[in-house]
Amino acid sequence: MPRNKHPEETVKKILDASLKLFTEKGYEQTTILDIVNDLGGLTRGAFYHHFKSKEDVFQALINKLYDDNNPFEAIKDMQGASGLEKLKTVFSSSTGAQYPELMHTAMSLLRQPRFLMEHLRDTTEIAKMLEPLIQEGMADGSIRPGNAKFLAELALLITNVWLFSPIFPGDKAEILDRAKLMKQILDGLGFPVLDEGTMGIVDKVAEAVCVPPSSG
Repeated sequence: MPRNKHPEETVKKILDASLKLFTEKGYEQTTILDIVNDLGGLTRGAFYHHFKSKEDVFQALINKLYDDNNPFEAIKDMQGASGLEKLKTVFSSSTGAQYPELMHTAMSLLRQPRFLMEHLRDTTEIAKMLEPLIQEGMADGSIRPGNAKFLAELALLITNVWLFSPIFPGDKAEILDRAKLMKQILDGLGFPVLDEGTMGIVDKVAEAVCVPPSSG
């Protein structure tokens, strides 16, 4: 068999087909065969050459979503902006067009220990990236002086674990109430990073990840 000279094109086809199927059918209802059948002539062998499982495909999609919408890239040219202004940009630009749909899929995966641990590891890494921006805000006076490390960890734990996680499921109203309380907490700590734009994103994601209220 001739070697694939353009493996990145094959990976892109697999990810594009998977994203379409995950959003249309749902992650649980999509099989590897469904993905292969949507690849326009590529074989099951081509799929397994690049991915070991459907779970690996989903993780690659999450990574691609982050890379395509890297919130820390958006602040590189913000000359003269305060630390708080940069942080608001990070929070508001950290999602792409498919983010709510992928979050809905992610909720089912996060019930699996492997994915939950990866999610928590990612959360701690992003907190480390927020810390210097918080320190910058404390230095320029846009954020109240305090422990930047703890503040970064708290903001990410609230956002990534308490707000959007199967550990604390809830309907849309409960998620939005949590978001309002989260804003009050961070505002009270002198870290008013959640603005109208960010809360609008929370509303969209809450619609995708909420657990419908029980009828009984």
